[in-house]
Amino acid sequence: MASTSTASQASHPISAQPITVPESAPVRRRRRSRTSGDVPGATLLIAPLAIFMAVFFITPIVSLMTRAVWDPVVAVAFPDTARALSGWSDGTPPPAAYAALAADIVAADQAGTLGEAASRLNQDLSGMRALLLRTRRHLDDLSMDGKPLKTPQDAQREILAADERWSEGSTWKVLAEAIRPLTAAYLLRAVDHRRDADGKVIALPSTDGAYVPILARTFWISLIVTGLVVALGYPLTYWLSQLPERKQRMALMAILIPFWTSILVRIAAWMVVLPREGLVNKIAMSMHLFDNPVALLYNRTGVIISMVHILIPFMVLPLLAVMRGISPTYQRAAISLGSHPFGAFWRVYVPQTAPGVAAGALLVFISALGYYIAPALLGGAGDQMLSYYIAYFTNTSINWGLAAALSMLLLLATALLFVSYRVLATFRPGATREA
Repeated sequence: MASTSTASQASHPISAQPITVPESAPVRRRRRSRTSGDVPGATLLIAPLAIFMAVFFITPIVSLMTRAVWDPVVAVAFPDTARALSGWSDGTPPPAAYAALAADIVAADQAGTLGEAASRLNQDLSGMRALLLRTRRHLDDLSMDGKPLKTPQDAQREILAADERWSEGSTWKVLAEAIRPLTAAYLLRAVDHRRDADGKVIALPSTDGAYVPILARTFWISLIVTGLVVALGYPLTYWLSQLPERKQRMALMAILIPFWTSILVRIAAWMVVLPREGLVNKIAMSMHLFDNPVALLYNRTGVIISMVHILIPFMVLPLLAVMRGISPTYQRAAISLGSHPFGAFWRVYVPQTAPGVAAGALLVFISALGYYIAPALLGGAGDQMLSYYIAYFTNTSINWGLAAALSMLLLLATALLFVSYRVLATFRPGATREA
């Protein structure tokens, strides 16, 4: 009887499959109500973190980014001039604009905003700072001599006497453009462009344009570091995944201990190890690898070495999580079917680790793009990355507009890279799209 039943199931494979009974409508409604009822509780749980991120992370970033396109410094210093030039477009401005300019220069100097506005204008046209300060001294001399400016024509005459450049339309166009708080000057400067006196966007000379090559250098160094991290991290992670669990924990701890150490401390250690008299050169010369010490510090070699050392855990951790989930039976099956061990590893095992490699490489690359301390301490003048100049304009020259524009440039480049990765991951062979 049992053999008859078995034969019947073998001849009818569909009958051997388990039968699933669809849920009734009340059960579905109860399950849906339970799921929807958990949403407010989950929202309350994540609300403190969301508020914290919005206040202390997102808001400061958005506030900084707005400085790339919003600069009211000149408008605050020259309010009357802004109103006088509101209807002016070309040629010589009316005498009322000269009178407003004279009043604004004196008021801005007394309020302490003239110097900042002059520095801002000097970024658009070289010599504007000297022009404004010379005009201010001339107005001071008139005040001391008891010659007040009674009419707009008097103001026009004295402003032109202070400097003949006030008779040029290009000078007034620069002033009128900078008076508008909404500006594209910083964004254009970040991509090595500017507006000329006629308002056309032109490329800066090769001697003045620097930030696009610096961005390319940043991507190139990050790409080299990512390639080395993948080349070193993959065999290390594979070795870790093959260890027994106890030894694997000990080896993983040895990798993570430097990861928990301060980046500044690790870079300072490389400053001791990499010099000509350092440990690396001494070992290499004792092994007769080099006849003379090799320059490994204050150049790109030292920067890449330190960045690879710092970023290797970012590759090992996501890749190890993927390798742990791969069963060794796949390789054994390929070898048992006649495949060479290396062929089984390359054609069976490696493709399964592709998601971990991609995630780790993307994490390493994006982290390398924002590095500042390693190039600043271990690199030379030609090895600084874009983050170095963002820090310089933020802390040293106090040019927050250009710092924000460079930050936006780096952010957009990183976002474009991430979107490209997502697109390639979606359309790669064998990828499944979510419904």
